[in-house]
Amino acid sequence: MATQMFEGRGHAAVYHKYRFSPGKELQQAILSYLQEKKAIPAELAVDVGCGSGQGTHFLGQHFKKVVGTDISEAQVQEAKDTPCMPNISYLTCPAEELPFQDGSVDVLTSFTAAHWFDIGRFTREAQRVLRPGGCVAISTYTVDMSLRYGNCSKELTKIFRECWDKILEYSHNRLKYVLDDYREIFEALPFPDKKRITDIYDQIPMTVEGVVGYMESASPYQTFKKKDPKAATSLLQETEKRMLETMGVSSRETPVEFWVRHVCLLGCK
Repeated sequence: MATQMFEGRGHAAVYHKYRFSPGKELQQAILSYLQEKKAIPAELAVDVGCGSGQGTHFLGQHFKKVVGTDISEAQVQEAKDTPCMPNISYLTCPAEELPFQDGSVDVLTSFTAAHWFDIGRFTREAQRVLRPGGCVAISTYTVDMSLRYGNCSKELTKIFRECWDKILEYSHNRLKYVLDDYREIFEALPFPDKKRITDIYDQIPMTVEGVVGYMESASPYQTFKKKDPKAATSLLQETEKRMLETMGVSSRETPVEFWVRHVCLLGCK
């Protein structure tokens, strides 16, 4: 069974507000592979572990029908409450028990979620539901992140990383899959045609508030907050204050460049 970490409505709401959609470079890597394998145009794409739908919306632009699935009812409700294209729908179910017939899915995706799955059961389920010639695209952004703003990018990134490292002390052991650039998940994919890309860099449009909100949305921060709410809240408040002072601005809405490195696993049945 998948590990459940995003169940509460409060966490789901923060996740929905601050998690970002797949960046342009990641989107292009996925679409290029699908075009190469002639997997698009396609009838049905399924986005597993869809959360509040950030990646699902991207798929809606390229497929006739898109279904986002997630084990968290709170996350699925956030997704359903968000306006989206009419070809997108959502279901609550485990990643390891997808309610689709054998060989009925053209493309199966997962954005920053596969490390929570039971990897063996999920990959077998992917093999079952994909049609012959169907493709998977499984990605995550890594902890390799940086900030850029004027001439203080180095100091700004240092402040961010100090906070992020403190938050990561509360990580679930499944973060090992992310730290290993999804190597273990890649090796478990049962497809003869597959590849792993580890150097996709995307600039995500952000504000200072958005960067701090992203850290708040992370599951390790939520664990930290449950154990010591005062210290957790204080950490984010102090980090935001330091960022604003370093940038020489007062508004939390000040834009910054938020750079992330993605890992993407691609495979064709």
